[in-house]
Amino acid sequence: MIVRIPLIVVRTTWRASMVKIVLLALLLTFFLLTLKIGTFPLAMLEVIAAVFDDSDPVRHMIVADHRLPRALAAMGCGIALGAAGALFQTMLRNPLASPDWIGFTSGASFGALLAIHMFGGYLIVGALTGAAITACLVLALAFDRGLNIRNLVIIGIGANLMIGAAADLLLARVDLMTAADMSKWLVGALNGRDWSDAQLIWSGLVLLAPALFINEFYLRPSILGDPTAQGLGMSLSSTRLASAVLGSLLVTLAVCVAGPLAFVAFVSAPIAKRLEGGVTTALLSASMIGGMIVLLADIASRFTPLVQLPTGVFTALVGAPILIWLLLLETRRGHLR
Repeated sequence: MIVRIPLIVVRTTWRASMVKIVLLALLLTFFLLTLKIGTFPLAMLEVIAAVFDDSDPVRHMIVADHRLPRALAAMGCGIALGAAGALFQTMLRNPLASPDWIGFTSGASFGALLAIHMFGGYLIVGALTGAAITACLVLALAFDRGLNIRNLVIIGIGANLMIGAAADLLLARVDLMTAADMSKWLVGALNGRDWSDAQLIWSGLVLLAPALFINEFYLRPSILGDPTAQGLGMSLSSTRLASAVLGSLLVTLAVCVAGPLAFVAFVSAPIAKRLEGGVTTALLSASMIGGMIVLLADIASRFTPLVQLPTGVFTALVGAPILIWLLLLETRRGHLR
């Protein structure tokens, strides 16, 4: 099936189109449930009324000032991480690849922690600086007459381990209260998110959306292998570099808002590609699945008995079984020995 928009021609399949429509409907459903469910339950009509009408100040405060920005931040972070995971896994042609494993997420997290420790704030600046330095070092070391995929994975895993050790050292040198707050943030949490967080993540997504669309157009042939992609006139090195930069920016946005939510970037693309079938980047579907995972994890975190656990705990609970499933699947295919 070919979808024609002015100046743009998009090739897709009926199955992929239906998957996207269903995922969009589910994403919106989970978003509305996030606004409805809580310690102060509301009917859906009450939620809608509270957003547009402030005649009931209590309901308006609960929905418009607390639940709505938190839900928007959660969905935006999930979309960013899902898209980043799809970019990296398509670029590296490996369903086990993820920005979580190759240092990009760790770099942003460590930069934010260092900014909190040294300056008591400037989290966004710290995360951007940490991600930029990590990305530049990893990409520079992996560059060998072009961006070498194998080098990128190996160097990225090494950088991830080194940055993790540096974060542990930093936690060991601060007082117990600060270490406890940092540890909770390192897991990934959405407690207390406000409109500034929602504006940050969605402004970044809107700005990066055109670049993501263009990059996906050039990235799609790489799924068929390097010789085929080069035969079609694709510049592998520049496309991979652009994918790495876009992926690191998406991860940095999510880390600035919610911390490093584990496994979201890792699991979104494999699920999306399984649903769509065929050879595809599944960027849009992976983004929506990432948004759904974070929204569901945030709902689950609110109903933990006695204590409200960080959202990242529940994303890890979702991601760990999928990691085991993917490892078994790759082993059966003979890709892992």
